[in-house]
Amino acid sequence: MTDLPPLPEMTDHVLHMERVFDAPRDLVWRAWTRPEVTVLWLGPVEWPAVKVEQDLRVGGLWRACLKSAEGDDVLWQGGMYREVDPPRRLVFTFKWDESHEDGPPADTLVTVQFEDTDDGKTRMRFTHQGLKSERSLTGHEHGWTSTFGRFDAWLKDNTSGDDR
Repeated sequence: MTDLPPLPEMTDHVLHMERVFDAPRDLVWRAWTRPEVTVLWLGPVEWPAVKVEQDLRVGGLWRACLKSAEGDDVLWQGGMYREVDPPRRLVFTFKWDESHEDGPPADTLVTVQFEDTDDGKTRMRFTHQGLKSERSLTGHEHGWTSTFGRFDAWLKDNTSGDDR
């Protein structure tokens, strides 16, 4: 087992989301864990990803670059994988590279769990904890909601299992 750095103390601002996607869990897992696929849906509509790098292993790093829809600005984010349990669970730290929303960047923690439903769909339970304030919580809720809308659209276009 890889020795991981300790997590910072987490604040009380926690985002919980649950979505059911009309796609098999293996496809949902692949979409979260292959950078050439993740880049196609990651980021909200107004800040889609243009680059994603993933070293999918405990202790491995991930990075993503989001670019404004106008194309003027970029936002980098990244972190470290703390748990990788295919195709059930991903846990990773998340941190903006630069000050964002309400001050200097801070490590936060994202947990994503995937479950099969009885009708062949995938339930995703998503938690983002350690957000610094209500403002940050609201901003991340907007961003993740938009991101998961893009993810759902990508899944609908790729339910054949073809993860171009």
